[in-house]
Amino acid sequence: MKSASLERSKKLVKILTYAFLALGTIVMIFPFVWMILTSSKTVPESMQIPPTIFPQEFTLKNFSDVMASLPFVNLYVNTGLMILFRVICAVVFSSMAGYAFAKLKFRYKNLLFAIVLVQMSLPSQIFIIPQYQMVAKMGAANTIFALVFPGLVSAFGTFFLLQAYMGIPTEIGEAAYLDGCNQWESFYKVMFPLTSSSVAALTVFTAVFAYGDLMWPQVVTSDVKMMTLSAGLANLRGQFTTNFPVLMAGSLLAMLPMIVLYLFFQRQFIEGVAMTGGK
Repeated sequence: MKSASLERSKKLVKILTYAFLALGTIVMIFPFVWMILTSSKTVPESMQIPPTIFPQEFTLKNFSDVMASLPFVNLYVNTGLMILFRVICAVVFSSMAGYAFAKLKFRYKNLLFAIVLVQMSLPSQIFIIPQYQMVAKMGAANTIFALVFPGLVSAFGTFFLLQAYMGIPTEIGEAAYLDGCNQWESFYKVMFPLTSSSVAALTVFTAVFAYGDLMWPQVVTSDVKMMTLSAGLANLRGQFTTNFPVLMAGSLLAMLPMIVLYLFFQRQFIEGVAMTGGK
């Protein structure tokens, strides 16, 4: 009797677990399904109360309208270059800084690391005004450099890779010195390759954050041809009314690059999210 009761309890727990996971899947997928359906509706259909789930007639006109409203080729290029250069800067500078804080001894090391921690603890919006003033004084507004500027250094990347380097035994670096490597060679020939998984995670986190960055591109770009996908889509919102079918069509087009990247690099995405706790 006890074994039968225990078996029924296990089955009930399993059923409830699957039901909960199925419900969570539906909740996660529903906004994307709604986006696809809304992109095929007319404006009156999208504003009906109660709302209609399926459009009366599927149409692709909204996609042609959004392509005519925004220079998507420029938006794709700007977003791609911003992500590329932010990832390169984050990996290069954070790797060197993390290695220095973890393995080297130098004056004011603790003070400098405290500054990194303070920068991590403050919201990024605090730095927007001084960063914009610096970009404006350089005359670099409406450029790719302006979009990349906040990502030239990464306090999070420095802290994250610091943990990776601290996990590498000091004996490995000492063995490299005995084999004739200097400090720089020990870093890029021995230590840096050992942090490949952490670097991949940082790459994913930086790319996703850069892709979703909205406030900074809106502040630093006024020319729509120099905007990113997020900033360009924000221009589709009107002051008094918004053409939601066109906005949803534009959002679907903006999602395509990340969907393609995820299909090719889904293992790295999953590992990066698991290591960083991002989403």
